[in-house]
Amino acid sequence: MSIRIVRLGSPRTAGEGLRLGTVRRPPRGVPKSEFTTRDYYDTWLPNLSPSAPLMAQGQAATDDKSWAAFKRKFHAEMKQPEASHLLDLLAALSHQTAFSLGCYCEDENHCHRSVLRELLAQRGAAVD
Repeated sequence: MSIRIVRLGSPRTAGEGLRLGTVRRPPRGVPKSEFTTRDYYDTWLPNLSPSAPLMAQGQAATDDKSWAAFKRKFHAEMKQPEASHLLDLLAALSHQTAFSLGCYCEDENHCHRSVLRELLAQRGAAVD
């Protein structure tokens, strides 16, 4: 059992389990009834995405220094009780069931899901 970090909208893989969308907004132009069948997500967890202003900062980060600043601020947002409790829950669940979480970004290394991977690992989660 473990957590897989995925790109939302990508084809599902065997054993991936429930797919959690850690994005601020649902996919544009996709009816809600098709989120699952079109491989976006089964459940939406917007509380594990950056705030709108921070998301803009992360998307604009073009060098290591600006990306590090984004990561620091996102870490701070994830320390807020609601997000922190969700991360603790997901870390614990990762030892009981397989599931995945993701975002739309093409490059995980320049996406908040890479930070979520780190935060979950720090909490002892089983992360692929």
